Amino acid sequence: MDYMADTGIDSLKGEDILKVAPQRYSSTVQYPNTSIARKLKGIAQVHFADLGTRIFYCDHSTFDTHAGQNAAGSPGSHPVLWKAVTEGIDAFMKDLREHDHADNVILLMFSEFGRRVRDNGSGTDHGAGGVAFVLGDKVKGGHYGEMPSLEASKLVQGDLDPNMDFRSVYSTILDKWLKLNPAPIVNGTFEQPAFLN
Repeated sequence: MDYMADTGIDSLKGEDILKVAPQRYSSTVQYPNTSIARKLKGIAQVHFADLGTRIFYCDHSTFDTHAGQNAAGSPGSHPVLWKAVTEGIDAFMKDLREHDHADNVILLMFSEFGRRVRDNGSGTDHGAGGVAFVLGDKVKGGHYGEMPSLEASKLVQGDLDPNMDFRSVYSTILDKWLKLNPAPIVNGTFEQPAFLN
C-alpha cells in the first residue's frame, strides 16, 4: 500500500512539473492532426522546456493487423498508419531544427514483432524479424545488418531469420549516445553497429 501511495504522489508531482512545458512552448511548425503527431508535439514541448528528461517514449496506434493491411484509405491499413508516422516525424524534426535541438536528439523507432513472410489470404500474421529505424541529424544513414532472405529454404518455420539482435542497437545508443555502460542493461556484450557520429 505504501508503494501504491508513493507512486500516486510521485505521479501528481510529475504532472505538476510537466504543466509548465506547454506554457514555455512556441513554434511555427504545424503538426498534423493525428495521434502520433500530437504525441511527438508533446515530447517536443517537454524537451524544449528543459526539465531534465533524457528519454521519451510513445507508441503509434496498432500495426497488429492480420487482414486488410493494404486496403486503400482504411484507417487501420499500413499505408495510412505509415503516412501518419512519416508526417508526424517530419513535423517533429522540423520543430527540433527550428529550436536548434536537432543535434541533441535521436529517434529510435521499432516494432515489437515482425510479420510472417507469406500472406494469409488477406494480410500477414505475427512473425520474427522486426524492424528498427534510428533517425536524426547525428545518425549515419544506411542499412545496418544483412537483409534476411525471403527464399522459402532460408526461412525458419516460415519466418525471416533475423541476423541482428535488438540489444546491439540498444547497446550502440546506450554507449555512444547516452554514455552509459550497456552490458548491465542489456545483460551482456553485443556488437554495436556504427550508426552514430
